[in-house]
Amino acid sequence: MSGDGNQLAHGFEALNPAEEATLSPAQRFLQVELELNVHLKQLTFSEPVRYIYKPLEYAWETHRCYVEKYCRGGQSILFLGMNPGPFGMAQTGVPFGEIKSVVDWLEITGEVGRPPDEHPKRRITGLSCTRSEVSGARFWGFFKKLCDEPARFFQHCFVHNLCPLIFMSASGKNLTLPELPVAERKSLLAHCDTALCQAVEALGISMVIGVGRVAEQQARRALSAAGIDVRVEGIMHPSPRNPQANKGWEEVVRAKLEELGVLSLLTRA
Repeated sequence: MSGDGNQLAHGFEALNPAEEATLSPAQRFLQVELELNVHLKQLTFSEPVRYIYKPLEYAWETHRCYVEKYCRGGQSILFLGMNPGPFGMAQTGVPFGEIKSVVDWLEITGEVGRPPDEHPKRRITGLSCTRSEVSGARFWGFFKKLCDEPARFFQHCFVHNLCPLIFMSASGKNLTLPELPVAERKSLLAHCDTALCQAVEALGISMVIGVGRVAEQQARRALSAAGIDVRVEGIMHPSPRNPQANKGWEEVVRAKLEELGVLSLLTRA
């Protein structure tokens, strides 16, 4: 499959319940993402949005590698981010996808294409990216120290972003979802919330841990509105924009995971 996302754009076909029952956990998860992508293609965005990158199209190959390798079923915990970062998932197709973590620890491979409309200051270079995303380096670096091998982490956990799109202004500034026009953000999140609920049910998740307060609150609203009985918690976001995260993020998160009963799952011999 090429990295340009054409298969993703045209490869979605709705399945009947009998067909869905035969899918593996990874296939069910990818099916949810394929369906979400179809809905998001119908949306339009106005100022301040000028550029929209869709990693689930141009980085579909590496994203699929990540899902097929690590979405195994029997995972009860879903770590949930909001949307891709410019030097993380936007480059690699992997949530919090800081390049060294993706290549060296997660051992993700595949071709990454390019978005049709790129900002000259925000080029996509895929797995050749030389910039490091601090949030991703902190996130995956912490779990590497904790678990040593990816298999231990992914035995119980999976990592996902609520929204697969990254938005930029004309200057190339990364726009967070709260910075989008209200009506457009609501339409976007309505589709993303539905997909989250489908993914949680498909994988049998019992706890969603929002990475950052916004992700936690959005997950709680979405799952509660859908009547899905899943525990929703949160950890501090590792972004360098967060002053608290720059003062010992790992210690704060370790303490929170211990409080939630998650730490023992990841450190058990």
